[in-house]
Order: sequence, then structure tokens, then C-alpha cells
Amino acid sequence: MQFSAQEEYGLRCLLRIATEGADRTLTIPEIGQAEGLSIPYVAKMMRVLRRGGVVISTRGQAGGYRLARPPEQISVAEALTVLGGRLFEGEFCERHSGTEDLCTHSVNCSIRSLWRSVQSVVDQLLRRTTLRDMLCDEKQMDSFVSNLVAITSDIQTKSHRLN
Repeated sequence: MQFSAQEEYGLRCLLRIATEGADRTLTIPEIGQAEGLSIPYVAKMMRVLRRGGVVISTRGQAGGYRLARPPEQISVAEALTVLGGRLFEGEFCERHSGTEDLCTHSVNCSIRSLWRSVQSVVDQLLRRTTLRDMLCDEKQMDSFVSNLVAITSDIQTKSHRLN
């Protein structure tokens, strides 16, 4: 499983815009140059993000792109959903049933259970992480994620004890 280039580069474009703050817009060429991406590719990302309601575009001399909301109000989960989706979708099994109309494991599948669990953990982490949280260096992000994983694990442990 892996994220697509669209998700990776789209997130990079969003972080570049978030870095500039609410007062300033960035043009497609500025984003492309700063991120080492082609202008057509950045244009595609910005179109997807604008249609998804994550960025706003302004036309004219002082035009460009800015975030639609403050970075602390945009989760990474929202951004990735707009850019392409999730690691595992429930419909995966229907689309990949092998040579049969229905997968031979459609009733009882330990693989599907694992992917659903992985997706659940990923979803929790991405929903709790905002663009604002990501405006840091790699070491700080490692620490943030470690703390978030520990908190999430603690909450799940307490939840299981109650059930």
C-alpha cells in the first residue's frame, strides 16, 4: 500500500501555502518553484484542492491561492480525501475478486479485517493531525506523531476495558 504522487504533492502544496500565512496568496509558478514541481502538475493539484474546498483562488495581479480556512481547521484526512482517498476502501474486495464474480473469501476474510483495522488506525491519526500541526520540522513531527499514537492507544485500551 502506498499513497499516490497526487496525495504527496498535493499535501506539499498545501503546506507551502500554509507556511505563507493567511495574508498572502501564492501563484502556481511560486508553488511549483518552491516545491520542485512542474507548473501543469501544480495547476492540477490546485484545481483539485479548490474544487474540494480546501483552497481559494483569487484572480488578478495580486491573485493566487490561499487556504480556505485556517490551517488548524484543515485535517490531513480531509486533504487526502480530496486528493485521492484512503489506503483501503470497503469496495476493494468487490473490485478485486479474482476470476470469480465474488471473492472466495467474501464471507470470512482475515485479510479484509486486517486492512480495515489498519485503515481505522490511519484514519484516527490523520483526522487528529491538522496542517498547522505539520508546520514543523521532521524531528518535531516525529515527536507529535509518537505522542498522538500513544494517546490514541491509551484511549483504545480504556475503551476496550469498558466493553
